[in-house]
Amino acid sequence: MSPAPVSASPADSDLVRAARGLPVSRTPVWFMRQAGRSLPEYRALRAGTAMLAACQDPDLVTEITLQPVRRHQVDAAILFSDIVLPLVVAGVDIEIKPGVGPVVAKPVRTVADVDALPDLEPERLCFLQTAVRQLVAELGATPLIGFAGAPFTLATYLIEGGPSKEHARTKAFMYAEPEAWSRLLQRLSVSATTFLTAQVDAGASAVQLFDSWAGVLSAADYAQRVLPHSRAVFDGLGEGRVGEDRVPRIHFGVGTGELLPLIGEAGADVVGVDWRVPLDDAARRVGSGRSLQGNLDPAVLLADRETVDREVRRVVQQASAARGHIFNLGHGVLPDTDPDVLTHVAALVHELTAAPSHPTTPGA
Repeated sequence: MSPAPVSASPADSDLVRAARGLPVSRTPVWFMRQAGRSLPEYRALRAGTAMLAACQDPDLVTEITLQPVRRHQVDAAILFSDIVLPLVVAGVDIEIKPGVGPVVAKPVRTVADVDALPDLEPERLCFLQTAVRQLVAELGATPLIGFAGAPFTLATYLIEGGPSKEHARTKAFMYAEPEAWSRLLQRLSVSATTFLTAQVDAGASAVQLFDSWAGVLSAADYAQRVLPHSRAVFDGLGEGRVGEDRVPRIHFGVGTGELLPLIGEAGADVVGVDWRVPLDDAARRVGSGRSLQGNLDPAVLLADRETVDREVRRVVQQASAARGHIFNLGHGVLPDTDPDVLTHVAALVHELTAAPSHPTTPGA
């Protein structure tokens, strides 16, 4: 098969084609947390505006989402948002505290707390659809990736009351209150589906479901107590859409090496891989029916240029075992990262994979 032509629309872009396992003109690149973090123009724009307020301002969302696309020449934009935003919009009292993260005013600790959680009403997401429509108009042929947190990860914030290393309260609740746990994750899956559907209906070309903390679970617990609810998000998103109308789904978690096959089974077209598992090994674990995304260690970007180039080449080489590949980091951009290094990595991946010697046909 010959390489794909230069895309004239997001549906024909290298990112969407790689996600579907189709030939590409070069490996597409984007970076998790590229919308901000290390960019001085982002920090200047955000000055004086709280994170959750910025996420609900369509003009700010549009500009922040576009900044890394302009600077780094990446192949996709990722919606500027926050993992807890659907909960906040629904009415849960959450504050993002600098240096800490999301803090929940009244954590979920009882069965009654689960049943008292407010539902996310679609009509509250007008700001989100306005931002997505603005972005789609600005991006042209560059695809926009929609964003949402997976049910398990949102549950950890609600139960722990904020970020946690052990997630002990979450797992204790999961074991001790199985029926309430199931109801909680069911409600959160409906919320995530509502949040993503609003983005897809407004023009997003792909979606990524972040299950940031799923790696704290055993494979057995994930399969029984979490996977069905993540699958429900993807199944709900696909209602009424088949073939080319079905937007590609990316599913990502941190520390999920033992869960990779299960993460794919949740309904992903693309399985995101963190830096702990080489992509050729990940391809064997996931199987031939799904593409991979990843997986340069974000810390590598703080090293010297020779090291960066060597590691980028390694990732590209190992990814040749996958059905399709979207180059990314194995987690988000670190705040101390030099933006010029990100620009260089995007250009290097494009150079390496556009060469005639590089197989752009999946599985080659």
